[in-house]
Amino acid sequence: MAMEFVLSEDQVMLQSMARDFMAKESPRAHVRKMSEDPLGYSPELWKKMVDLGWQGLTVPEKYGGTGMSFRDLAILVEEMGRALLPAPFVYNAIFGAELINDHGTEKQKKEWLPKIASGEMIITPAIIEEDGDFWAGGINMRAFRRGASDFTVTGTKPFVTDAKAANYFLIAARTQLSDNPEEGITLLLVDGNEWGVYVKPLETMDILRKQWDVQFTRVAVPGANVIGAVNGGWTILEDIAQKARAILCAEMLGGMEWVLNTTVEYAKTRIAFGEPIGKLQIIKHKCADMKSALEYSRGVMEWAVEMVKDNDPDAPLAVSIAKAYCGDNYRFMTNQSIQIHGGIGFTWDHDLHFYFKRARSSDTAFGDANFHREVFAKYLDKQMGGNVSRFGGMM
Repeated sequence: MAMEFVLSEDQVMLQSMARDFMAKESPRAHVRKMSEDPLGYSPELWKKMVDLGWQGLTVPEKYGGTGMSFRDLAILVEEMGRALLPAPFVYNAIFGAELINDHGTEKQKKEWLPKIASGEMIITPAIIEEDGDFWAGGINMRAFRRGASDFTVTGTKPFVTDAKAANYFLIAARTQLSDNPEEGITLLLVDGNEWGVYVKPLETMDILRKQWDVQFTRVAVPGANVIGAVNGGWTILEDIAQKARAILCAEMLGGMEWVLNTTVEYAKTRIAFGEPIGKLQIIKHKCADMKSALEYSRGVMEWAVEMVKDNDPDAPLAVSIAKAYCGDNYRFMTNQSIQIHGGIGFTWDHDLHFYFKRARSSDTAFGDANFHREVFAKYLDKQMGGNVSRFGGMM
């Protein structure tokens, strides 16, 4: 039976308010300014977002939030993706508010969730290491006991998004060696103002989502800052990564819609040999292919977000399908758009190059399309009793 996801009246209002806010408070001039700003975001704009309740959108009301759903968060982030809002919102919402609300103790929730909702606390994940892949075997940073429950951490975490903007880092570190790489990993919330934390900027493709090398040298972490059980952090990371992937799909959807609308408008107004190029059959075909890619991506994104919201057992599968599809299609649509725009599409003066770069950084984050196709293939293999792997394909 087909599933149809229709926005409620409140969700339509949230979408409209967010779109109007982006247009007014984060126009292209602001986006370009932040692309050259070392911090990467405007604290003044961040405060305006706090006033709207966005940082605490999914935080329960008893902790100072507005208590809205994961689907509502996806609607908001989709509008941010359309506008390429330069702010440390997405990872803070997932690895801050969602993580602590889902896996924190009651004491941690009471202490940290109000600070996140008020915009005072910005958290970013420092998970992956030198190989750049999101998997348990890649985590080698060690955390050593200091007294009964405290820890010290030493090592480097590269590719840390929004490290300069964040004041707390969610670190995955090894607290116990094991033959099983998924065992012995502990999640620690590290205060960025502690002695021994050093950040160094990285030159990466997506200049609106800045990344940093973060070095930790004998940094003290109190036991109260352990998220979940000691040595049991990987299970939590896998759970929260599903939410991060689903939200990134929503963000990609917003970007894809901007790319399509901008390309179609250009095809209508660009005159070549006395006629709009949109009259050419090949241009019509390219735009139609982009429209199809957008609509199919929207369907799987909404499905994945709803599955995550409802805690469906098959949510990880839905998210992997959506992440693979949205990652492929965002890259495809930016490629097509540049072809239609011609040389102007990748000049600095045109905004398209920002979306081209975001498409690639979002596809890579938490497993690219190839990674998630492999997840889906393994699922099919398991469902068919191993026939996929034995015969090299579906029988």
